[in-house]
Amino acid sequence: VTQFKMPEDFKSVLDKQVVGPSTETFAESDFPVQSFKPKVQIPFERLPGQSPRKVEVERRRRLYLAFDIAELLSRKGIDSNQLMPRHYDPDNIPPIEETKDSVFPIYLPLKVFDNGEYDCRTPEEWISLGLEPGSSDRKPVPGKALLPTDDVLGHEDPKSQDLIYEWINVGVLDYDKETELYLVHKTDKNGLVRDEEGRPILNGGITAEG
Repeated sequence: VTQFKMPEDFKSVLDKQVVGPSTETFAESDFPVQSFKPKVQIPFERLPGQSPRKVEVERRRRLYLAFDIAELLSRKGIDSNQLMPRHYDPDNIPPIEETKDSVFPIYLPLKVFDNGEYDCRTPEEWISLGLEPGSSDRKPVPGKALLPTDDVLGHEDPKSQDLIYEWINVGVLDYDKETELYLVHKTDKNGLVRDEEGRPILNGGITAEG
């Protein structure tokens, strides 16, 4: 019997061992892992002939990630840039020949058509997805929001005719019960939710200084 001797270059030996592709996520993210998991109404105890709960969760996660709201609306002939009401400009009314439906602009906000009866989670449940086990800090929750591409003009005049609205990846930071509105922050080019100093935005953006 000989004693096991660890090679001096043990790390290089491990680096050469390539088993195959991994499902581990190596990309940096400011979103918790559980915030991407869909809500499924399946018992934890699997019955014979049924798919395990983890398998069904992963199937739905991949299915939902394959959906693109801008593409789905485009298939129905809906221009996302036209969903936001704009200021009425009587001097620049397009001729009837160039309009598809009506010469009058869109004037009803989206919240008029909002319906949360079929939502699988309450706003509080959505926000709670940012809490990781064992951590007191609440991270952002991934989502998409219809926002203007110009942030400066978008804040000054959200109904400006010069604005272009697109579906943009955001991090949901907080929810206001009184206004029934979500506070969101655009992700950067790396998909991160950071402040001006490059720090992750936690707890809805509220810092120790307020």
